Amino acid sequence: MDIKQLKAIATVAEVGSVTRAAELLHLVQPAVTRQIRTLEQELGIPLFERTRTGMRPTEAGAIMVERAERALNELERARAEVQPTPGVVTGIVTVGLLESTSDLLAEPLVTAVARDHPGVELRLMTAYSGHLQQWLDDGDLDLTLLYNLDSTPSLSARPLVRERLWAVAPSSERLRADHPVPFLEAAKHRLVMPTSGHALRRLIDAAAVRSGAAIDVAVQTNSMRVQKQLVQAGHGWTVLPGVGIAEDVARGALSAAPLSEPDVWRSVVLGTPRFGRTPPAVEVVARELVRQINSAVAQGRWPSAQVQGDDAAAAGE
Repeated sequence: MDIKQLKAIATVAEVGSVTRAAELLHLVQPAVTRQIRTLEQELGIPLFERTRTGMRPTEAGAIMVERAERALNELERARAEVQPTPGVVTGIVTVGLLESTSDLLAEPLVTAVARDHPGVELRLMTAYSGHLQQWLDDGDLDLTLLYNLDSTPSLSARPLVRERLWAVAPSSERLRADHPVPFLEAAKHRLVMPTSGHALRRLIDAAAVRSGAAIDVAVQTNSMRVQKQLVQAGHGWTVLPGVGIAEDVARGALSAAPLSEPDVWRSVVLGTPRFGRTPPAVEVVARELVRQINSAVAQGRWPSAQVQGDDAAAAGE
């Protein structure tokens, strides 16, 4: 098994065609076919099946492709880190951002890293907390934002921000930041909810139990963007962190107010692998991400957020 074979199966799986893979790899088609067949003979199992729509990995092939992509990615990262220029931080860093924070943090983070560490290549992935945690555990992320999570045997969780959840409604409802909405009042409206099992959904369900409210679910979705679109279209209210709706409220697309009776909070943490070497590139990106978060809170761009942990102590909070 060699790098050429790993590249061959990963590329064929991506494009679904040996011919197209050969073009991308700058090889002739028989060479790519030979690399795949040699690997199949070594493993003693087919990795692809031919269909009318192209080459499709078998169950075993899908496993090999996933591992091959991870191995190739690690080799690429190693090449990026091993540079002859002393004092220059280089490398590839894959960062996970909660979907609710991506609009606030992605562009400033990229700008700052490009300015201060041009040798670092950023790769940003956005998703909900559960997916990001799984990707971190699988080694697909170097660091990620997560919420309502303590340290586990596989990862360290550094508290960063504690923020309130908000009732979100169409702009015609004229909700205001200085007039919190009791949960019972929000529950009088049909709610556009995150799907069951989602961490945000668990917070909302727990608040409903504490308030004694019965929730009338209008629709469930795993997309924050869809939640906001449906509320804007008049399908009901929803509950979201303030950071996820600040821009929508500012431009008048939605109205929102902090939830009360009970207040509902979530804690955002920085998740990193507990074991293994932390490359310098990962360290500088982690510091910059924390700096961007603290700046956003200090400037009021992260509504109803409070800095936590060592950063709060440093700020005198």
